[in-house]
Amino acid sequence: MPKTKLTYFDFSGSRGEECRLALFLADVPFEDERLTRAQWADRQASAPFGGLPILAVEGHPPLGQSNAILTLIGRQHGLHPSDEWEAARHLALMSAVEDMRVRLGPINRLTDPEEKKRARLEVAEGYLPDWGNRIERQIAEGPFIGGAHIHVVDLKLFVAMGPFLAGKIDHVPADVWKRSPKLLALHAAVKAHPRIAAWYAR
Repeated sequence: MPKTKLTYFDFSGSRGEECRLALFLADVPFEDERLTRAQWADRQASAPFGGLPILAVEGHPPLGQSNAILTLIGRQHGLHPSDEWEAARHLALMSAVEDMRVRLGPINRLTDPEEKKRARLEVAEGYLPDWGNRIERQIAEGPFIGGAHIHVVDLKLFVAMGPFLAGKIDHVPADVWKRSPKLLALHAAVKAHPRIAAWYAR
């Protein structure tokens, strides 16, 4: 098997964590390279698109962009649909997660406490519940997006939702998605999956 390395920042969250979970779920041995901010500053110029994560597989050029990495892993290991339309639907949902991250990014970078509080209260009352409702409508039978079988899209949703549900985002209530029970059930199902539980039990 070719050597595989995933490079991301040294924390268990966001785009890097969802790719780590995908590799672990697929039972792909990989080097989990975790960089400090200083180490990343020295390497950023050589990154495919100037960002992390980066997937490096022996015999191939490095691959950037989390959705591309997830789709590749998914296709290779039965964690992304083979049907073209269903695959496109899953990719659209992964893109919706990135939309949320882009929407919240500027808020997270605010330095004035009161301004940040106001902005987060605003998204907690409008944008985030609406986002959850739109994802909810994409879940038919559940518990996962594709029904009984877990896919990489479920991992992306799970990681993106985690800090909110754990109450780690100041001024955003942990029950921000209380009107999206299928979405909450998806998160719970991913968390309870034996391979995901094994990752966090290491």
